[in-house]
Amino acid sequence: MQKAWLFFNWASDIKGFKHDHFTYTTMLDIFGEAGRIQSMYSVFRLMKEKGVVIDTVTYTSLIHWVSSSGDVDEAVRLWKEMRGSGCEPTVVSYTAYMKMLFDGGRVDEATEVYKEMLRSRVSPNCHTYTVLMEFLVGTGKCGEALDIFFKMQEIGVQPDKAACNILIGKACKFGETSFMARVLVYMKENGIVLRYPVFLEALETLKAAGQCVDVLREVNLHITAESLCSNDTVEAEVDDMESSDDSRIISSLLLLKQSLVAVDHLLNQMKDRNVKLDSSVVSAIVERNCDRCRTEGASLALDYSSEMGIHLEKSAYLALVGYFLRENELGKVIEAVKEMVKAYHSLGVYQGATLIHRLGFGRRPRLAAEVFDLLPDDQKGVAAYTALMDVYISAGSPEKAMKIFEEMREREIVPSLGTYNVLLSGLEKTRDFQREAASLKKEKRSLVANGRFRGNVDVEEKVCDLLFARDL
Repeated sequence: MQKAWLFFNWASDIKGFKHDHFTYTTMLDIFGEAGRIQSMYSVFRLMKEKGVVIDTVTYTSLIHWVSSSGDVDEAVRLWKEMRGSGCEPTVVSYTAYMKMLFDGGRVDEATEVYKEMLRSRVSPNCHTYTVLMEFLVGTGKCGEALDIFFKMQEIGVQPDKAACNILIGKACKFGETSFMARVLVYMKENGIVLRYPVFLEALETLKAAGQCVDVLREVNLHITAESLCSNDTVEAEVDDMESSDDSRIISSLLLLKQSLVAVDHLLNQMKDRNVKLDSSVVSAIVERNCDRCRTEGASLALDYSSEMGIHLEKSAYLALVGYFLRENELGKVIEAVKEMVKAYHSLGVYQGATLIHRLGFGRRPRLAAEVFDLLPDDQKGVAAYTALMDVYISAGSPEKAMKIFEEMREREIVPSLGTYNVLLSGLEKTRDFQREAASLKKEKRSLVANGRFRGNVDVEEKVCDLLFARDL
């Protein structure tokens, strides 16, 4: 998200280039996916201020992410604003709005939207029918859901893989094995398979109900018996296998999407036996655990690589840093950065500065300073120094910020506009640094007057200004 915003602003300064509603909507969508609703609205307001065309796609994105954040009433308001502005809903916007209303328990409103969609002669697509069937199965109306399932095929709309997986998953939650069997027959006839987690859920549901699982297995011939082995079987195999087989076994478990609990057990066995796996295998384990939000598994893989002296791939370390930041496991962030430095991977100018800034935002100035110290000297430029100053200003320690500023000057690193903005935001609020604030104001005015911050500046200064120069 931060890289996208940095690029978005950088592109704004390119001569002859102008953002349109496509780029604005894309940036808005990125903020929404990251859960940064206020930032998303800031982009939306900017579109209005710049006179950029706002179409149905933009509003649909807004409605989706606002409702995903839990604010259904605001999403309804946006829908009405969209209609009032003359933007006609498409099948995508109708479907997204219906799903939001169904999920929010506003069944009558969702039904009315569907009727309006038909009156407007907007033809439902597979996803529209899937939303309807998913709701019906969840309310025990499987007969009505089956009617839609077959009628949509009669009018030429075929249920796709996503639809079948959603319906099977929903049926499993409510124990609707008869409905599940009808969908599985369709999948067998049309060569559609289940995703592995849905397959496991369906297998467990059918077994619990005492139902035959033959059709389920016939539909999913790509899932072998090996991939269904229990953790106990895995543990027995680990004790007997040769060391040279370890990477192959773990790779197999990952490729077959086996339970990562089994992989955790294997890693613990490796540690006890002092067996060193390939870097690529451990990196894959790290990234898979981060993808699945498994803090324990990610930490275990990091600890294992550290103890065994295994240098992971850069993408694995970045995945750990990003995941631990999202989970607010800030101590683990430092561990990951330390190991990354040991492996001679570079954070880079932008990632180093934003990480320092993020730790400061989490009110952990000591950890932010630790990351700064871990950076090699050639990466301690104006962006990193300014980020650390911002940390201390935010923590209410302007004297430490000034100390960092003097250290930066001693290294003959020239301040950027962002540096002055950060320092002045803190110094102007304290009586002890009024003289320094006045001097910095003069320097800033001189910098602005000369226009150097808009001219040919290096990457360090550009990054610093985009992160901290709020008046750019």
